Amino acid sequence: MTSPDQSRNGNAYVVGAKPKQAPVAKSAKIRLAIWVGLLGTLVSLLCLAIPMYVIRPFRPQDPWQLDVALTVRGIAPWISTACAMATLASLSRAWLDRMRLWLRIALATLSLAAVVGAVLTHVNVFEIMFHPYPEPVFESAASAKVDSDDKVLSVTVHGESRAYPIRTMGYHHIVNDTVGDSPIAVTYCTLCHTGLVWSRVVAGQTLHFRLAGINNGNALMRDEETSSIWQQSTGIAIFGPFRGRQLQLVHCDELTFALWRKEVPNGMVLKPDAQHAGEYDDKDWEKHVEQTRTVVDTSKSGISPHELMLGVTVAGASKAFPVKSILAAKLIQDRIANIHLLFVVGPDHASIRAFKVDDDAEPMVFVSTADSALPAGGAIMRDAETGSDWNFQGCAIDGTPAGRCLEPVDSFKDYWFDWMNHHPGTLVFRS
Repeated sequence: MTSPDQSRNGNAYVVGAKPKQAPVAKSAKIRLAIWVGLLGTLVSLLCLAIPMYVIRPFRPQDPWQLDVALTVRGIAPWISTACAMATLASLSRAWLDRMRLWLRIALATLSLAAVVGAVLTHVNVFEIMFHPYPEPVFESAASAKVDSDDKVLSVTVHGESRAYPIRTMGYHHIVNDTVGDSPIAVTYCTLCHTGLVWSRVVAGQTLHFRLAGINNGNALMRDEETSSIWQQSTGIAIFGPFRGRQLQLVHCDELTFALWRKEVPNGMVLKPDAQHAGEYDDKDWEKHVEQTRTVVDTSKSGISPHELMLGVTVAGASKAFPVKSILAAKLIQDRIANIHLLFVVGPDHASIRAFKVDDDAEPMVFVSTADSALPAGGAIMRDAETGSDWNFQGCAIDGTPAGRCLEPVDSFKDYWFDWMNHHPGTLVFRS
């Protein structure tokens, strides 16, 4: 008889000892560990790389690519975290099974890469480049240290007026604020020279916007409540639950600080963020931006992509007016979709406002008085019908129509490439 310590063929063994792992089974475990580590790391890094590659400056984005990139970015934190956990589990099994040292080192490296990728999918790269201003601070117009010729976005809601210096806005891009009890998002995109103010209320819900990237040279915004993605220059949601919805435009003016302070001496001004003020652009930022590459082809239009336009959309029709033409003429009257419009340059010779003139078949005709001695009241134009003087607010200050004001029209500056891209059927003022 054989003893309990021997097998039937006479070989000894220890009762209860763990049998040696079969070479084939161990090889399968090694292959599985390698594949899990490779695939987990690859997927984790792709979740990071695809949005970064597609949603980046100076690269053209077509709608399909952008849709894929935004979809990936939305699910990336969950998928990359799962992949990182899988690679770590594979590393743990390799360590417990005492697999070869080279394999454990390789899996540790892959796990580290997967974890780094997963962590970075939770980071807003654009807000690292341009830090947000979550709690904006304001000061009085009298005490604000803003150069007199610097431009500001001027907003007045329910009698409350605020100015947002463009050099401050150009860095932060978005400031969520409340003016006159109305939640607004003040936005600015330096690459396309576009400053717009939008209401933050959509479908009864107050949204908070963050910088989310760029689309063909124009900034993208993401609301924290639904993660919908909005185009800055149109206010249209291009991705997410609110897709197809458009934000309500809040009227604003782009004025020199000196002119705004003269008009609104009791207004409040956005202070620079002390923590990041050193990163703001210099006064000549426009010259640098005009040298950047654009991704929208404007060659067929015969207009330079960085031609600065004043864009207007009324009654569903759009038209672009070269800013230099308006500044040279000082006053332009034109018609869009049978609506008579007036564009006039302010007394600072730099600010521009647009107004709607009468819908009559023969609307009022205005002439500029900017080159003549200005009468009291700050008149900058005169109507030919009554000879009355009008100021830059579009109000008559004497004569028969005294006290009457023209209706302001929403208009904003935009580089031609961006205006053309978002208004493909636009007309262009050529005269």
